Amino acid sequence: MPPETAPTRSASLAGTAPPTVEPLAVELRVSLLRTARKLRAMKSNDELSDGQFSVLSHLVVHGPRTPGELAEAEHVRPPSMTRTIAVLAEAGLVERTDHPVDGRQVLISASAAGVRTVEETRAQRAAWLSRRLAELTPAQRAVLAEASAILRTVISE
Repeated sequence: MPPETAPTRSASLAGTAPPTVEPLAVELRVSLLRTARKLRAMKSNDELSDGQFSVLSHLVVHGPRTPGELAEAEHVRPPSMTRTIAVLAEAGLVERTDHPVDGRQVLISASAAGVRTVEETRAQRAAWLSRRLAELTPAQRAVLAEASAILRTVISE
């Protein structure tokens, strides 16, 4: 739905009838996907694909992992993960070390440059979203805060 015809949050605040479930589901899906796409597109390293950044971010958050563990966590096949790791290693964003227990395995960890890339990307994304939120009225931000809490309950399993 084009932005000029999209229902506004202020309309629901003005006392109009709440939307029915199906149109609301469509509107939320579209809005969430567009927001996520916009945020994903913001990376401090434009050379990285979304999948490569996801692996790098996983390593920063969870620490060193074997290629198999990364493949499982990212829901890809091991050969795909091997290619992703190779690209990240070539870019100097990850490092390989011997596994401390299993000599047949290696551990992949984020390098200092990889950590910086993730931190800079997160800061860039947060700054963009903060700028956008600052353009809203306090009432609109309050609605979004409430919606955020509600969405957490919607997605919890």
